[in-house]
Amino acid sequence: MGWFKRKKDAPPETTGAPLPAPETAGVISPPPEEAAAPPEPERRGRYFSRLKERLAKTRQSFAEGFGRILSGKKMIDAAVLEQIEELLITADVGVQTATELIERLTAAKAADVEALQDALRAEILGILSRHASPAPAAATGPHVIMVVGVNGVGKTTTIGKLAARFTGEGRSVLIAAADTFRAAAVDQLAIWAERAGAGLIRHKDGSDPAAVAYDAVEAALTRKTDVVIVDTAGRLHTKVNLMEEIKKVKRSIGKRLPEAPHEVLLVLDATTGQNAVAQAQMFHQTLGVTGIALTKLDGTAKGGIVIAICQAFDIPLQYIGIGESIEDLQDFDPAHFVEALFSAA
Repeated sequence: MGWFKRKKDAPPETTGAPLPAPETAGVISPPPEEAAAPPEPERRGRYFSRLKERLAKTRQSFAEGFGRILSGKKMIDAAVLEQIEELLITADVGVQTATELIERLTAAKAADVEALQDALRAEILGILSRHASPAPAAATGPHVIMVVGVNGVGKTTTIGKLAARFTGEGRSVLIAAADTFRAAAVDQLAIWAERAGAGLIRHKDGSDPAAVAYDAVEAALTRKTDVVIVDTAGRLHTKVNLMEEIKKVKRSIGKRLPEAPHEVLLVLDATTGQNAVAQAQMFHQTLGVTGIALTKLDGTAKGGIVIAICQAFDIPLQYIGIGESIEDLQDFDPAHFVEALFSAA
């Protein structure tokens, strides 16, 4: 597997709406006691090791494929590049992106396997590194994050992990349970809010989701909360009338806090492959997505979807999910991802 050995030098309109009753508004629990944080280099090293371990399925798929294609090859010819293109497409990089990568590799005129490796790593890193910057923090008042995505992508869990991260940083958090038609989703959020030491705004089952979002912002302003995370119902991206309901939630937030939401975070499931790209396109067209969280990367051998998404949209890939624990929701680091993808097992 010489291909994967890392070089030593590689680095509702509700104006005036009352706040929910105390028993439904939730209580902000005191945050858990924090352990001393490890030094930054140690923390980053630990996160990279975890990332590398959790990308094992994708890395193994790449390793076996490239090993098969390049075994015994001394020269890089058109037949080799064609087989690499097929491998990239199989890994969910996407036809267009794979074709463009092969065109650039052809232009690079790599003389041997090592040169081809260097060129491919550089091209992929370039794609992953050129996305736009994340949305800036709110200048005043609470920073409002509206989280969207279809059912089953890990949206509720992502919200819980974000809440835990923010409270761990010393910020107060309020979660709006605006998926009012799924009691299980609200109950799951309540568990996460308690674990994270965050507040929770919830209404009765079947209530207007926009009213929940409005009241959450109202409560955050009153309590001087730092961050508001608004959950939304899992909508099929092809159902226009359902997408309109999420637009109503967004408008409701803006009526109480004109510059909000400050972020529209789209959660996608890496295991759905190219369907995730279609979801991103529709949600972005409807809501103006500002960031993406890609979950379940540890459960797929087709991690090339990361490359496809970064190539298709000028939207920052902010987070990747590589497991069930809180620390398995990581900030996306392009260099670390490429290194983990191509490193030895």
